[in-house]
Amino acid sequence: MPSASQHYTIKISCPATSGIVAAVTSYLAGQGCYISEMSQFDDEFQDMFFMRAVFRFNTGVNADLANLRAGFDDVAQRFDMRWELFDNSRPMPVLLMVSKYDHCLTDLLYRHHKGELDMRITAIVSNHLDLRPMAEREGIRFIYLPVNKDNKAQQEAELLKIVEETGTELVVLARYMQILSDELCDKLAGRAINIHHSFLPGFKGAKPYHQAWERGVKLIGATAHYVTADLDEGPIIEQQVQRVDHTYLPEDLVAIGRDTETVALSKAVKYHLEHRVFLNNERTVIFR
Repeated sequence: MPSASQHYTIKISCPATSGIVAAVTSYLAGQGCYISEMSQFDDEFQDMFFMRAVFRFNTGVNADLANLRAGFDDVAQRFDMRWELFDNSRPMPVLLMVSKYDHCLTDLLYRHHKGELDMRITAIVSNHLDLRPMAEREGIRFIYLPVNKDNKAQQEAELLKIVEETGTELVVLARYMQILSDELCDKLAGRAINIHHSFLPGFKGAKPYHQAWERGVKLIGATAHYVTADLDEGPIIEQQVQRVDHTYLPEDLVAIGRDTETVALSKAVKYHLEHRVFLNNERTVIFR
């Protein structure tokens, strides 16, 4: 039985036309590869095609990725493809950002320990010191970057420096309570995930769950999305909701909100780590 280290994932997006699947599968078969998982989607409104395939080299075949990549360029050019090839044995380098709330960080670390999230945590960055003991218990580098109106640009530059130095490929805002500048959002486009309560934009500002209680909401939840310059309006990756009623107090909504936030964020991170997410303008295509 082949091990996980022998598997690779290829992501493809291109204008929709005939022959794409045949060309990709024929090429991989010709290289001595076995496709163990494949998903595809045609966006007929955008006239775009999306495909994700997991494959391995057959026994006895030399796993020459450089040769496979070079040969696939011809296929990609023929169909005007954007494509990426990943080695599934390599954990993705991920940087976690937090403020004072610990529930999302705790959940991500737990799932990482249990093997649910295949990532290498490069650092935990925070604008507060509250969660430093948690990082130190885990043996994870903790970086304190306090932010105010006078040093915001300087601290964001330092953050980008850390991202580059650590080889970070994904930044997760695990309840990081600072608004990122438009410039930083642009530089992290497609590789930064944020979590927020689903009441936005309906309940902005302080104590959103209390505002929701005052309005008598019947559904609460959380949304995980890619970070963009439009605050909390980036392409949505995952959402979780739970029904509530008049018997729930504000503190009950806060507790339920914590649960929905952790589940939505962990699922979004997992989809990204497994290369299941495609950006499709303001939307996403996700192969679960």
